[in-house]
Amino acid sequence: ARGAPAARGRPPGRPHAGAAPRGRPPGRRAPARRPGGDPAAGDDRPLYWARLGMTAVLARWQPEFTVDRAALRARFEDASRGLTDNAFRAAPGVRRVFISGFDPFGLDAEIRRANPSGSAALQLNGRRVTLADGSPAEIRAVVLPVRYADFDAGIVERAFAPRMAGGPAPADIITSVSQGYPGIFTLEDWAGRARSADPYPDNVRALSGGTRERPVTAPGLGPGPEFIRTTLPADAVTGAVQSPYPVLLNSDVTEIPAGGTAPVDRTDGPTPGSRAVAGGGGGYLSNEVAYRSNRLRAELAPQLPGGHLHTPVLTGLPADPQQLTGPEFERNESAITAEVRAVLEHAAVRR
Repeated sequence: ARGAPAARGRPPGRPHAGAAPRGRPPGRRAPARRPGGDPAAGDDRPLYWARLGMTAVLARWQPEFTVDRAALRARFEDASRGLTDNAFRAAPGVRRVFISGFDPFGLDAEIRRANPSGSAALQLNGRRVTLADGSPAEIRAVVLPVRYADFDAGIVERAFAPRMAGGPAPADIITSVSQGYPGIFTLEDWAGRARSADPYPDNVRALSGGTRERPVTAPGLGPGPEFIRTTLPADAVTGAVQSPYPVLLNSDVTEIPAGGTAPVDRTDGPTPGSRAVAGGGGGYLSNEVAYRSNRLRAELAPQLPGGHLHTPVLTGLPADPQQLTGPEFERNESAITAEVRAVLEHAAVRR
């Protein structure tokens, strides 16, 4: 699952922006009977494959009446990603946890590729869980595309704002999730305002326009600082959840210091007056979803805990390219989802 822009700092490997969708209730998925095996119920890929196929069918459709194809595709995308009809139930005493995952990244190179953040989002969406203090909570989730254009058009804000801006059942905690480093979870301490990932493209081969030497601010961002710090209870999570994967706090950033012109990597967060180049999640969409969602949180609901979680890289696909799944792949996917749930069960405790 290599291919997304590298993050700097102690955690090894490269963070990835993406994961796949499935807005159905837990345990259900789009059918995927194939000679290479039937993916398990927790697999995120069948919905992603189904969406790609349906998008192609819609593009070829020749109705005998006028249709707004762009609006139709947008409605289809939103529904399949959990942006519609996915509100919390108004239940007294139940904590409300809202998360986002990502589509797979880099399917041009490997169509079997999954993304554990999308898988976790799909498996946990609608779940009632018991938090570490014994109180009940409900999880709702969306799965975001790995496309700059969607971020430019405000998909992150459309996903998160309804869970913060009043209403009968707003979220009590938010976090974005994406695939990150091999073998570890990381809570990202800082999200940066800039894009700096070129020459790495998104899922439609578009570039951000920003590089490490010349970072750019994403279109459509409201006012905010160069860096935003997590408000998730990092000590509570890292002190309690360490198996089967370690969970670390990552304070790495890249900045252009005040008065400087060259990027500098730091392991202890940004310095005053610096220009953001990359947050702990790099300068790609995983960093940007953290910045956008938490900039919005600071504006609409500053009391909410919020931040970003990187999962381990999902490994274990069979060597035979005709085999869609295998025992190791499914074990790893299940283990990552279970630990995402454990992180949320500690992070969402009322404090």
